[in-house]
Amino acid sequence: MTSPLDQFFSLLQTHLNQNTLVKIVLGNHVGPVDDLVRVLVRPVTIKGQACLSFVHRHKTRDIIKNLPAAEGVSVLQSMVGQDFRNAHLLTPTEDIQLAFSKKGKATLRFGKAEHQEPASQEHNRQKERLLALDRPFLTALGVTDAKQALIPAMSRKWKQINKFIEVFGRALSTSQLASSPDIHVVDFGSGKGYLTFAIHDYLQSSLGLNAQVTGVDLKQDMVELGNTAATKLGLAGLRFDHGDVRNYQAGTVNVMIALHACDIATDYAIHMGIRTGADIIMCSPCCHKQIRPQLLSPHPLRPILQHGVHLGQEAEMLTDGLRAMLLEACGYDTQVFEFISLEHTNKNKMILAIKRASDAPDKAVETLTQIQDIKNFYQIQDHCLESLLKAEGLLNAA
Repeated sequence: MTSPLDQFFSLLQTHLNQNTLVKIVLGNHVGPVDDLVRVLVRPVTIKGQACLSFVHRHKTRDIIKNLPAAEGVSVLQSMVGQDFRNAHLLTPTEDIQLAFSKKGKATLRFGKAEHQEPASQEHNRQKERLLALDRPFLTALGVTDAKQALIPAMSRKWKQINKFIEVFGRALSTSQLASSPDIHVVDFGSGKGYLTFAIHDYLQSSLGLNAQVTGVDLKQDMVELGNTAATKLGLAGLRFDHGDVRNYQAGTVNVMIALHACDIATDYAIHMGIRTGADIIMCSPCCHKQIRPQLLSPHPLRPILQHGVHLGQEAEMLTDGLRAMLLEACGYDTQVFEFISLEHTNKNKMILAIKRASDAPDKAVETLTQIQDIKNFYQIQDHCLESLLKAEGLLNAA
């Protein structure tokens, strides 16, 4: 007679073959890892290969591992009945539960699925939300309620957090940090710390890295709020400092973030990232006051730029365009694209720079020449970032 355990795994294999497996949930943990709560397993397809994605849910972090389907089944067989006494196999129509008593007796029960959830094999679906709503920091910061449900008024913030982590995750995977176990992130203008907590959780819990994340803000009450929440949640490697990007001593920085630094504060943040050799620089600038008063409206653009709104847009484009070019001249591959606007500003632009593995001196010279041509055309006398870089010898003269 087939045992309940063998029957359970036979059903699992059948649903895998038929693409009708929704997920597996392992509970009632009795294994040696003290803070492990449960394990969630979903079928995914990665680069055309059928895999099982394991989410090991600990009290304060998640660890994600993707394994080929056959290897994943073997791992499940080593866990069910050993480290976990309960295993739920969910399909679109059934909830199959395997339970073990304290004496090791196995019982298999069949029930209807509580809700209809379609099975999905697409890895991209899993990526839609890189942070689970049950992360403790989301409740501490008021994004979710005590039952870990999203608070409706915070839906835009939730979307922003996930989009930020998505952008950062892609940048990290293509940078020189991809193989580094230790990462120091500094987030200037961290405010309430939504993104600061999120990137810490992503690096430590999802990727299992030894990350040090520091939020820096001018407002002491925001610093205290962040440190209080981090201490309460027992989050090692996360802290908040009171400071100004213009004079903050960051030490070694691998990732520099400044998502709502006003006017030339963005230039100081980028300068710090370059000066400290950051592999990734992420900025979402707001306000562009320095360049606008310097702009000449050259012919034949004068009739267009006589309108204040157009002049402001031109100043924004030039300021951020020159920032991107200066980053290129300093050895970074740079992108400028639309992001989700922040609560502090309606601007939705992000500058993302990833340090190149090797120098390209010829490209740097060419870029600096182009920068000077643009400045001459508009008669721009001073660009803050360029001046900061030249003052420390970080730009070679074209």
